[in-house]
Amino acid sequence: MKETSARFKIGQVSRLFHVSISTLRHYDKIGLVQPEYTDQKTGYRYYGVKQFEALNTIRYLRALDVPLEQIAAFLQNRDTDKIYQLLLWQQQEVKRRQQELWRIERKISHRLEQLSDALESKFDVVTVVVKPLRRMAYLKEYLLPKSYLDLEHSIRQLEEKESGTAAFLGKVGLGISKERLQKGQYQPYDSVFIILDEEDSFQHNILCLPEETCVIVRFQGSHESAARYYEMLMEYIRSRHYTIVGFSKEITMVDYGLTNDSSKFVTEIQIPVDLSKTDVV
Repeated sequence: MKETSARFKIGQVSRLFHVSISTLRHYDKIGLVQPEYTDQKTGYRYYGVKQFEALNTIRYLRALDVPLEQIAAFLQNRDTDKIYQLLLWQQQEVKRRQQELWRIERKISHRLEQLSDALESKFDVVTVVVKPLRRMAYLKEYLLPKSYLDLEHSIRQLEEKESGTAAFLGKVGLGISKERLQKGQYQPYDSVFIILDEEDSFQHNILCLPEETCVIVRFQGSHESAARYYEMLMEYIRSRHYTIVGFSKEITMVDYGLTNDSSKFVTEIQIPVDLSKTDVV
């Protein structure tokens, strides 16, 4: 009489391999690991040692985060060359994810630094600050925003040719040209931009700015409150006979993207100047 191999119920297999019953049922459904025998009357699934071997392989490869589709293809055609190529592919995938996680971590760090800086702001005080080299996605466009929603279309235009997106909370800005600043024309704005982090991979509409010395003021409010602060900055520049050397950067450091409380909004206006030359504006 032929001896049959031991069979194990699905609950036993679940405990042995630390995998849920629902997962085992899913493996059965997609044809990855099917029971050795299913009782047609009760519907009970029974597994044998042959399935144990497959489950061991799956558990190992899943621990390496190999996708089920890749595992299924390997189980259907097991070979040393196949497993080598599979592990090599997964190694490259892990490296790609590590790079992506590094990029995300850097962006979180930048946002934390910016938010901390905004929360420690001194308002209505003009200062002179040296800004480092910067990159921005830049678009010349006349805008007269009444709220942050009025910027959405321009931001989409800046991003439409990119494969990814910049996490730009607190990095969107509006600009006014040097010529219009000198004429006291503070509305409408004539450019919109997104300041890019070093890890952002934008390819289009990029403007690289050199190190700039800027006359700066921060205030509690958004773009609709900015005009009088431009006057404050321009008076400061006139009184010291500084020369304006570029367009302004008006950046909402805290706005509706971060809080519903408008009393907590923080906006910074930067006007680049040359301190060594006098220019009576």
